[in-house]
Parts: sequence; C-alpha cells; structure tokens
Amino acid sequence: MTRKLLGPFNRVEGDLEVQLDMDADRVREAWVRVPMYRGFEQIMQGKTPDDALVITPRICGICSISQSVAAAYALADMAGVTAPPNGQYCLNLLLACENLADHLTHFYLFFMPDFAREVYAGESWYAAAVDRFTAIKGTATRDVLPARAAFMHLMGTLGGHWPHTLNLQPGGVSKGVDSREKVRLLTIVQQFRRFLETTLFGDTLEAVAALDAIPALESWLENGNPVGSDFRHFLHIARALELEKLGRATDRFMSYGAYRQAGEQGSHLFAQGVWQPDTGSVQAIPFDQIHEDLHASWMSGGSEPLHPSQGVTLPDYNKPEAYSWNKAPRLAGQVVETGALARQMVNGHPLIRALVAQSGGNVQNRVIARLLELTLVILQMEQWIKAIQPGEPFYQPAKLPADASGAGLVEAARGSLGHWVTVRHKYIFNYQIVAPTSWNFSPRDCKGVPGALEQALVNAPIRPDESEPVSVQHVVRSFDPCMVCTAH
Repeated sequence: MTRKLLGPFNRVEGDLEVQLDMDADRVREAWVRVPMYRGFEQIMQGKTPDDALVITPRICGICSISQSVAAAYALADMAGVTAPPNGQYCLNLLLACENLADHLTHFYLFFMPDFAREVYAGESWYAAAVDRFTAIKGTATRDVLPARAAFMHLMGTLGGHWPHTLNLQPGGVSKGVDSREKVRLLTIVQQFRRFLETTLFGDTLEAVAALDAIPALESWLENGNPVGSDFRHFLHIARALELEKLGRATDRFMSYGAYRQAGEQGSHLFAQGVWQPDTGSVQAIPFDQIHEDLHASWMSGGSEPLHPSQGVTLPDYNKPEAYSWNKAPRLAGQVVETGALARQMVNGHPLIRALVAQSGGNVQNRVIARLLELTLVILQMEQWIKAIQPGEPFYQPAKLPADASGAGLVEAARGSLGHWVTVRHKYIFNYQIVAPTSWNFSPRDCKGVPGALEQALVNAPIRPDESEPVSVQHVVRSFDPCMVCTAH
C-alpha cells in the first residue's frame, strides 16, 4: 500500500489536494482536502442585508451570478417579495448564461485536455485528441473562446458587466430591456446556438435534446463522423476508455430546482427534489434535515451537525482528526451528489435516467448531462427572451424587516447552492453558505462516511509506472470543482 498526496490540481478553480492510499493497480481510499480558508461568512457578520448583494458575488469570479441570485433569493424570502415575470426572465437569462458558459469552459478547457496526455499515446484516437484538445494550443481553444466571449455579451446587455453585476435584486432586476435589446439578446443566443450545432454537436439542438434512450444515443453516435463534432469525439473516447465504469459515488442525487418559472409559485424549468436509489424515485427535499458536520473540518462549533440557519464558521487549524476547510453537508444524514447529472435525474430526462440505470453516476454520464443541458437551456433562453414585455415592470420593491431569516436556494452550474441569512436589529447576525462543491467534495462525517468524491475515487485504476493516476484526474474533473466557493 502506497500513500500519495496529489495537488494542487491544474485547471481547477482554487486549491485542491487529494490524499490517496493505492495498491499497485488501483486506489483503495481517498481523502479530499480543501487547503485554503477565505472566511466570507465571518466577513458578512455585522453588515447590512443589502451588502450581501455586493459581497457574496466576490466569493467566486466564474459563478458570481449564482452567488448573486442565491443572496437575492435569501433577501426576497425575508421580505416576502416575488419578482414580476420580466424580472424573473432576466434573472434566469443571466444565470443561464453563466451556467452554460461554465459548462462550455469545463468541457473544452478543463476536462478534455486530459485526453491529450502522453499516457494515452498508444491509443488509436490519441493523435486527433492532441490536435483538438491540447490545453491552449489545440484547435478547440481557437474555436471555443471567441464563441464563449460573444455569448457573454448577454451579460453586458442585461447586467452591465460580469462578474459581480449589481443588477440582481430581491424583487427582480434593476435594469429593464427595451425592444431593441430584445433583438440583440436573441441574436446573441442564436449565434451561440449556431456554434453549438456546428462545432460541439454537429446536429440541431432539438435533435440532441430529443435523444431519449441509450440505443438512440448509440445510433446517433454511429451515424456521424467520429471526430466530426466534439460531442461525438468525446463519446468515442469515453467508449474506448470505458469511462462509464469510472467515478461512481452514491447515486443519490439532489437538485434545489433550476430556473424559477415566472408566475408559477414553486415551479422550475428543472424540478426540485432528491433521487433516492433505494426506491428509484424522486422525493421532496427535507430542507430541515440539511446539516453540516464539522468532524473532519478545521472548524470549531460543537460535535453535533447543525442546520445552516444555525451554522457556525469558526476556524480551528489545530483541531485533531480534521483535514479540510470544507464542512461535510449531509441530507438526512446521507451523502448526496449534485450537479447537472443530478438535475436531469431529478427532472426525469429519459436518456440520463437510462444511463444511470445502466451504469450509475460516473465520469461519462456527468459530462453527457452537462452537454445535454446546453441544448435544453439554450432552447428555453430563446423563449424567455421572446416572453419579455418591454414597458412592464422588471422589479418589485422589497422592504427588508429589521429581524428576520431567509434562505436562497439556486442551481449553479456545479449544483445546489444555498445561502442562509439571519438579520437582527437591521444587521446580519449570521450568514452561512453551502456550495455545490461543499456537497461533492466533502470530507468524512462523524460516522466516518466519506463524501461523494472520496467514494467516487475508490477503485480508480492505476496504470503501470503511473505516479499521478490519470483516472483520478478524470474523476475529479467530472465533478468540475470550484474550491473557492467551497472555502467561502
């Protein structure tokens, strides 16, 4: 048995270390470490509630809109206010733009470059992967960066700038959209659609979104040039490397519900719930049973797991048995996975349900789910833009009470993000954040149960003479970690 510490990982947002116990041919145990502390929850104490709209987006530079939306929803929950339809359309468009840009960046710049590593030099597909996906130098980089940049112009039209826009408010958005801007927004989205259809998928978004079973996916794959589109390219590599056998965790999936539907209380484009593998069904999320366990965290605050509304974030770097700045979130005491795969499992997309029924949550299926969301959400973005009514309200004024509590729950690209705020005498008394990577990259809890990634790394294969297993890289990146959000 060999013990190895890997890290920091390249092409990851923030610092990450993974300690592995390895035999000659596979990983036996894993411990996931977040070695950086930032302290945003302490920064928030004593601030006015509006400050959350300015400070929390600075948690992260690539998912700042998600943090803004969660903060706005938490304050809206306190004030009992709901955004008018125009405001919700614009909020959804901003969030969707950021989430889809993250999906695109993850696939092209974070995940696929690992297949250009020399360890794969003997594979028949290697030369094409090197040409297309080598970090910085591959032809994919040349194609994707201009397309992503053009798509992000939507942020300028709706929010003024990105990241850290101040347009998002508890009662909607502070900037409206006129008729000319509607045309501009639709042009931006349709231009991005053309890139996806010609380069990523090599097919219409409607055709890819309609793939509803494994035979349909396999037929679609075989009826096209293996390297004629980047999605097909990935699927052929995934088949050759059997990525469906790599990186399986709990198969328990949670989604807070993505993109609130305007005028439909409690309704989302992608449903809210938790997929339970023992029943094979979606159940309502028991929100009162979300707790954060501090057993393996460099945090003081007692031995009992606490609900985030009562949570404590007090650093204690000398704490025995601790090994991470991340807490260990649990749902009714259980480890859950969150992200695009979870969203589509909860929402019931037939292809994703079939893939998970066949091989569980794994590296291949996480990537497929993220790319599938690109098709589903772009199609919906076109409808949101068309539904905007210039001249109608975009904002509902919100009066924040002097003493209240609220929760803001949203789906970021990487999964379920929650903000819990308590205000006393007009100032923030407590502010706690549980990010998607907090769930997926959690350390062990007080019962010794490993987090989702720690479970997913077990049995990852190790090639001969490999000191840093490429399989570990694939598993880690399939979750697309954002460690700066995790460390708050």
